[in-house]
Amino acid sequence: MRERIGRHAFELTAAGVAATVAAHAPHLPIWLLIALPLILALRVVTRRRGAGAVSMWIRIPAACLLIAVVAMQYGTVFGREPGSVLGCGLLVLKLLETEHARDARVSIGFAAFVLISALLFVQTLWFTLAASLILVLLLAALVSLQPAPVARERLLPAELKLGAILLACGLPLAAAGFALVPRLASPLWGAPDKSMQARTGLDDRMEPGAMTELLTDDSPAFRIYFDGTLPTPQQRYFRAIVLPDFDGATWQRSRRSDYLRPEGAERNGAPVDYSITLEPTGRRWLPALDLPVVAPPGAHFSADREVIADTPVMQPREYRVRSTTRYTLAATLAPRERARSLALPNGFDPRTHALAEGWRAQGLDHDAIVRAALHLFHQSFTYTLNPPLLGRDSIDDFLFTTKKGFCEHYASAFVVLMRAAGIPARVVTGYQGGWWNPAGGYLLVRNSDAHAWAETWVPDRGWVRVDPTAAVSSARIELGAAAANDSATWSQAAWVRALRDRFDVVNGLWTQAIIGFDALRQKGMLTSFGVVDPNQGDLMVTFAALLGVILILATFWAMRETQESRADALDRAWALLGRRLARAGVVRQMHEGPLDLLARARAALPASAAALTGLVEDYVSLRYGAIEPVPERVRVFTRAVRNFRAASPV
Repeated sequence: MRERIGRHAFELTAAGVAATVAAHAPHLPIWLLIALPLILALRVVTRRRGAGAVSMWIRIPAACLLIAVVAMQYGTVFGREPGSVLGCGLLVLKLLETEHARDARVSIGFAAFVLISALLFVQTLWFTLAASLILVLLLAALVSLQPAPVARERLLPAELKLGAILLACGLPLAAAGFALVPRLASPLWGAPDKSMQARTGLDDRMEPGAMTELLTDDSPAFRIYFDGTLPTPQQRYFRAIVLPDFDGATWQRSRRSDYLRPEGAERNGAPVDYSITLEPTGRRWLPALDLPVVAPPGAHFSADREVIADTPVMQPREYRVRSTTRYTLAATLAPRERARSLALPNGFDPRTHALAEGWRAQGLDHDAIVRAALHLFHQSFTYTLNPPLLGRDSIDDFLFTTKKGFCEHYASAFVVLMRAAGIPARVVTGYQGGWWNPAGGYLLVRNSDAHAWAETWVPDRGWVRVDPTAAVSSARIELGAAAANDSATWSQAAWVRALRDRFDVVNGLWTQAIIGFDALRQKGMLTSFGVVDPNQGDLMVTFAALLGVILILATFWAMRETQESRADALDRAWALLGRRLARAGVVRQMHEGPLDLLARARAALPASAAALTGLVEDYVSLRYGAIEPVPERVRVFTRAVRNFRAASPV
């Protein structure tokens, strides 16, 4: 009959399972977040009271119910999110039958697999470090399952230490696999899910309130490394998406712009060269300083001068762009494009139309109408991230009733006013501002820097950028989103900014070196070692050779450790005591045992007799009184030997 594992080993295994499930908590459904901790806690409590494994008549129906519920909720049990949910549930159910070492080892191995799958959702440095700590806990649970002599005591710190050592021993092999295993052209987990789209926020449609969640997200969106002078805050507009089509509530991107020639652009100032490291978005548009004049490799311009990547950005992407902050965009406007830029739905916002038509009836030209609209915003409107809800005539409600909103409200209302006054106009979304990181020498743009502005078309001047938000909150443009969004004052303190700068430098390096390590970077790394054009066969042969070297070195190290363990810590401490006695004039003879040495040392060193008696008796008890000495007592004996100083004989 197999021996039942002890309480300590079981609860350490349960703690590892709980930590693994916690790593998946952000994307687990609420019903599973409630059920799994309850099942884990109930299992630990009942086992403490002496209960054994849960009956298979409960486990099997529970597993079938879990599979059925996951399939109903997600439509499948395959894929990143349903697979992780199913894995977490089955992992906890496996613990219901865990009673023996074999079952516990299976649970720990499965937990390690489920833990690593959490990196399919988040690959940041801090989450990776947290996953490594959980892996140390799982390895410690594995150590606790090893058979031990009766005299040995289980010590959690020692198990955690050995777990950390085991993890460190695996790092060289992991690094070799990371560098040499052929990289995939796209992520293993396939297309992005809805959670990624919600996190990035910049979509090809905009409606009132759509950007609220994004404007409170302080995570990095991209980092910009400028070759020359940093643009001023008023020039830091990063163009992403043009939204020309309006149905009365929602602005949308025109699909036809992907298939037409880009609008002509003329550079009127010096070029700005820079590189951008973009965080994964799952979308194809690449933000660029307004206005980009040269598209990066692997991307192209749309008809509205958006930079569109050939494939969705599923991994951190680095690209170089050339832009200009002084330009003429589309000096001439085709009749079809003019009609599209003046189109408004019928039956919406009559008061807005009347206001704009009144401006036109007064004979105001383009510039005067723009000034009138900006003056209207500046006079009585408020910038806030918590605006009141709007009704069917959303622009009328905003302009004449609520008068509260943020960038998308002002951009939308401004463009409708312009179109109603006969001026071609459109909405542009992207990012504005950014925080200069002196520690890393780059401009950090966060998701909270997302912004919406307007473009109006003027004969011979083309599309001209107008930011109506600046008329309401100049701090949003000059000082950034944090100042306009009423961020906590403590987060703006100098020491907090300096600390965040340094943390972000580390995050940026992690993104570039680890997360962004693709097939191209792998090829570049190997080229520096003389491998000009590596193929998959070369990579696998190199990896196999390096794996062999690592295994040989690990074997020699293990053999050396085994030999040293025979001359264990107790013997090393006894040898140290012998050396200290020899320096005091008492040299141990080859035939002399511990007690004979003690008798001679007490006679030669009477002042140290008491200390020597305690040390030698402890050694004899540890070496000959048990099959294996207790590690904690050995450590105490070692410290005592190190603190021992032989008194000079009188």
